[in-house]
Amino acid sequence: MPQRSVLPDPFKFAAEGRSLSGVIPLAELRRLGDVLLDKSGSVQFSLVGEMGVDRKPRMRLAVSGELQVRCQRCLSSMVWPLELDALFELVRPGQSIADDELEEDGFDAIEATPDMDVTAFVEDEIVLAVPIAPRHEMCEAPRPDGGAIKESPFASLEKLRKTDGAE
Repeated sequence: MPQRSVLPDPFKFAAEGRSLSGVIPLAELRRLGDVLLDKSGSVQFSLVGEMGVDRKPRMRLAVSGELQVRCQRCLSSMVWPLELDALFELVRPGQSIADDELEEDGFDAIEATPDMDVTAFVEDEIVLAVPIAPRHEMCEAPRPDGGAIKESPFASLEKLRKTDGAE
């Protein structure tokens, strides 16, 4: 089993301004298995602890890499560039999150538990970032066998309507 990165105390990590970075093979990110066409690559991450101006502990997560996914328009393979940069305010388990913090756009509040699994945390953020239906900017929908464009069944009705109106 691959070695997992764990933060024994995320609050101490943030208060001391520590940082952690690494590379995670895509094969280890099991929840992405259905989305990825190729699991041979990896993603790079950087996690940096900090104290906000309001003296609340925060962590900044940056993740980058390329994911091989299926275009939902043309059904061919496509490379989806992954670039995440997110700020998280740490909340103790069981502590309620104030409504004004939930509405804050600058950061997301997360429950930070002891022995926080960094790989699972990174995977959570990637799962949230991957589009539901990735598509190329420009591509064509697949055509039937032989490459011919199939005529719409309603096209024959249009022809009947035109011949009826001519009489």
